[in-house]
Amino acid sequence: MLDVQALDAWYGQAQVLYGVSLGVGAGECVALVGRNGAGKSTTMKAVMGLMARRSGRIVFRGTDISSLPSYRIGRLGLGWVPEDRRIFTDLTVRENLAVARQDPRDGAPTWTEDKLYALFPNLASMPDRPGGRMSGGEQQMLTVARTLMGNPYLVLLDEPSEGVAPLIVEEMARMIVALKKEGVSVLLSEQNLHFARLVADRAVVLEKGEVKFVGAMEALMSDDALLRTHLSV
Repeated sequence: MLDVQALDAWYGQAQVLYGVSLGVGAGECVALVGRNGAGKSTTMKAVMGLMARRSGRIVFRGTDISSLPSYRIGRLGLGWVPEDRRIFTDLTVRENLAVARQDPRDGAPTWTEDKLYALFPNLASMPDRPGGRMSGGEQQMLTVARTLMGNPYLVLLDEPSEGVAPLIVEEMARMIVALKKEGVSVLLSEQNLHFARLVADRAVVLEKGEVKFVGAMEALMSDDALLRTHLSV
């Protein structure tokens, strides 16, 4: 589904990613884990074409997207859920979903408003509520639902558990498991290892923009030395 090879990226003159390589299979959840500043969100932005300067090879469903602008990447069926949500606060839940609607895609699940309300029961109770009058967790759900309205093959999900209530975190975990069952792939950026363990099949550990581990999630969680070296605070 996604193959990233030797990805470098810069903010201005400062290099922040160094040869990052990773892959995501169909219906698989891969967790990017690491401390603050490790390069998790930057990796997602680089994949999505949102870094002004990047190098390396990024192939999505057989198409080389390394030099494509982000809007063309999105049209190919790669969805992005940013950490800062970016919902339209003046629009209602229903209107936020409507503006993101794209045509059905061969081989990808087709999402409708009703199907998303079944996935996110909290949103079903507030279809006419403006985004600005929702809690942080509700806004997070809306951001994910809005991305799914584009019928993506793969979703880049940036820190979904950060700053939301434990009940919402549980809802997010259930949602990711449901997406995998639908055949949607997920690349997850996450600091919460407990959350990542619930949903991820494999993990990629980043530290200072470099990959330090790639393997099964359970293999990571059972390696005390690796956890202590690269993930302990």
